[in-house]
Amino acid sequence: MPDIHIKNTRIYYNNSLQPAEIIIENGRITKIGKDFRVSSSDMVIDAGGALTLPAGIDVHVHFREPGMTLKENWYTGSCSAAAGGITTVIDQPNTIPPTTDRRSFEQKLKLARKKSIVDFGINGGVTGNIEKLKELWRLGVMAFGEIFMAESTGGLNINEETFEEALAEIKNLGALATIHAEDEKMRLELEQLLKDDVSYDYHSRVRPNACESSAVQNALELVSRLQVRAHFCHLSTLEAVGMIRKERYLAKRENKTPVFTCEVTPHHLFLSIKDWERLKAFGKMNPPLRGGHSIKALVNGLNDGTIDMVASDHAPHLESEKDLDIRFAPSGVPGVETLMPLMLAAVRKNILPLSQMIMVTSWNPAKAFGLDSKGKGRLEVGFDADLMIVDPRNLQPIRAEMLHSKASWTPFEGMDAVFPEYTLSRGEIIWMEESINAKPGRGNFLEGGGKRSKEDEEDEENSEEAGSD
Repeated sequence: MPDIHIKNTRIYYNNSLQPAEIIIENGRITKIGKDFRVSSSDMVIDAGGALTLPAGIDVHVHFREPGMTLKENWYTGSCSAAAGGITTVIDQPNTIPPTTDRRSFEQKLKLARKKSIVDFGINGGVTGNIEKLKELWRLGVMAFGEIFMAESTGGLNINEETFEEALAEIKNLGALATIHAEDEKMRLELEQLLKDDVSYDYHSRVRPNACESSAVQNALELVSRLQVRAHFCHLSTLEAVGMIRKERYLAKRENKTPVFTCEVTPHHLFLSIKDWERLKAFGKMNPPLRGGHSIKALVNGLNDGTIDMVASDHAPHLESEKDLDIRFAPSGVPGVETLMPLMLAAVRKNILPLSQMIMVTSWNPAKAFGLDSKGKGRLEVGFDADLMIVDPRNLQPIRAEMLHSKASWTPFEGMDAVFPEYTLSRGEIIWMEESINAKPGRGNFLEGGGKRSKEDEEDEENSEEAGSD
């Protein structure tokens, strides 16, 4: 692995942008300073005054493999991540088969190890498989979920009783539950009521703001009662942000640390119900596009710390699948490659400060999912050299033909973005000069906190056998 010297760059350090140089050795950052006299480095990158930032961590992707490789696979999805400045992803369980037991987990892990060019975690699915969660946790899943409280791609939604049983078991394991909060009963009632509706915004009205806020409220009450660590996926409404803010305030007043975190997606930050006419079914996702008041609340929540992180919910489908009646087209949009470029453009437009963008795309995701203990999420000595070099002046429109997902389209067509000039993963340049520079399978599997060694498993088996004598 080559040692690298990054010079003539700027980093965000001590609450300001400062000129700096970075030394990378054996995949880690070993020195940050100025005017290093290094002659033995294998490679020097002259950043030309561009910024060096922590690479993004996307805790919510659907790379569709196994089972749906026409839409995406581990190689194309990870290339898309690398080209957008993402070096760590966490894949969701709603593949075919879903990741709900040892066999399906090991199948997905084998494929990811063979193909991914970025580091990755794998989430375990939650259906009626409560008895399998302990096994999945010990195999190394990063977290459980997204746990679907309402119907979505893959059909893994569960009822209220199973939801509570699952959270109790996840609490017992000391694991993390990630929650897709929508009210299934409300959705079904509105679907029936609006069955003859042919308007563009049908999907937003079948899953209105109340559909999310009702489920978030129910989930918050259960999470609080059980004191299980939880993460709310893709918040999209004014009401849900208010609930999260209230719970954080109450916890702070009692000098407690909240047991939950939450995320927002770029499509809920930068698209709205006004885009339905332009996007039609290509704008269909769960939860759906929202109005301006919700978008403002999401931006404010991101800036004031109510919302912890940004995640893409990268959920690609082919154009032929999306080009249907809004009621029959699948839900989901591609987004892993455009997450960081859109957020950097938002910094350029003063929607949020650079310091907060770094926090919500690297620091907070790493902390919430235990990746900081694995050297992820910070541009600091001792951490993995997961970095992106970007020139914030290089604002350019997003074009589908420049992206790497098999989906071959984007809901963000024509929107401003700042793409990386270089992406480094553990000190290896995996994206440069607008091309992938990595072989399939270089990505490392990042084990969750419950991973058991073979010795631990053997000791436990022996103990159980002795106890049964």
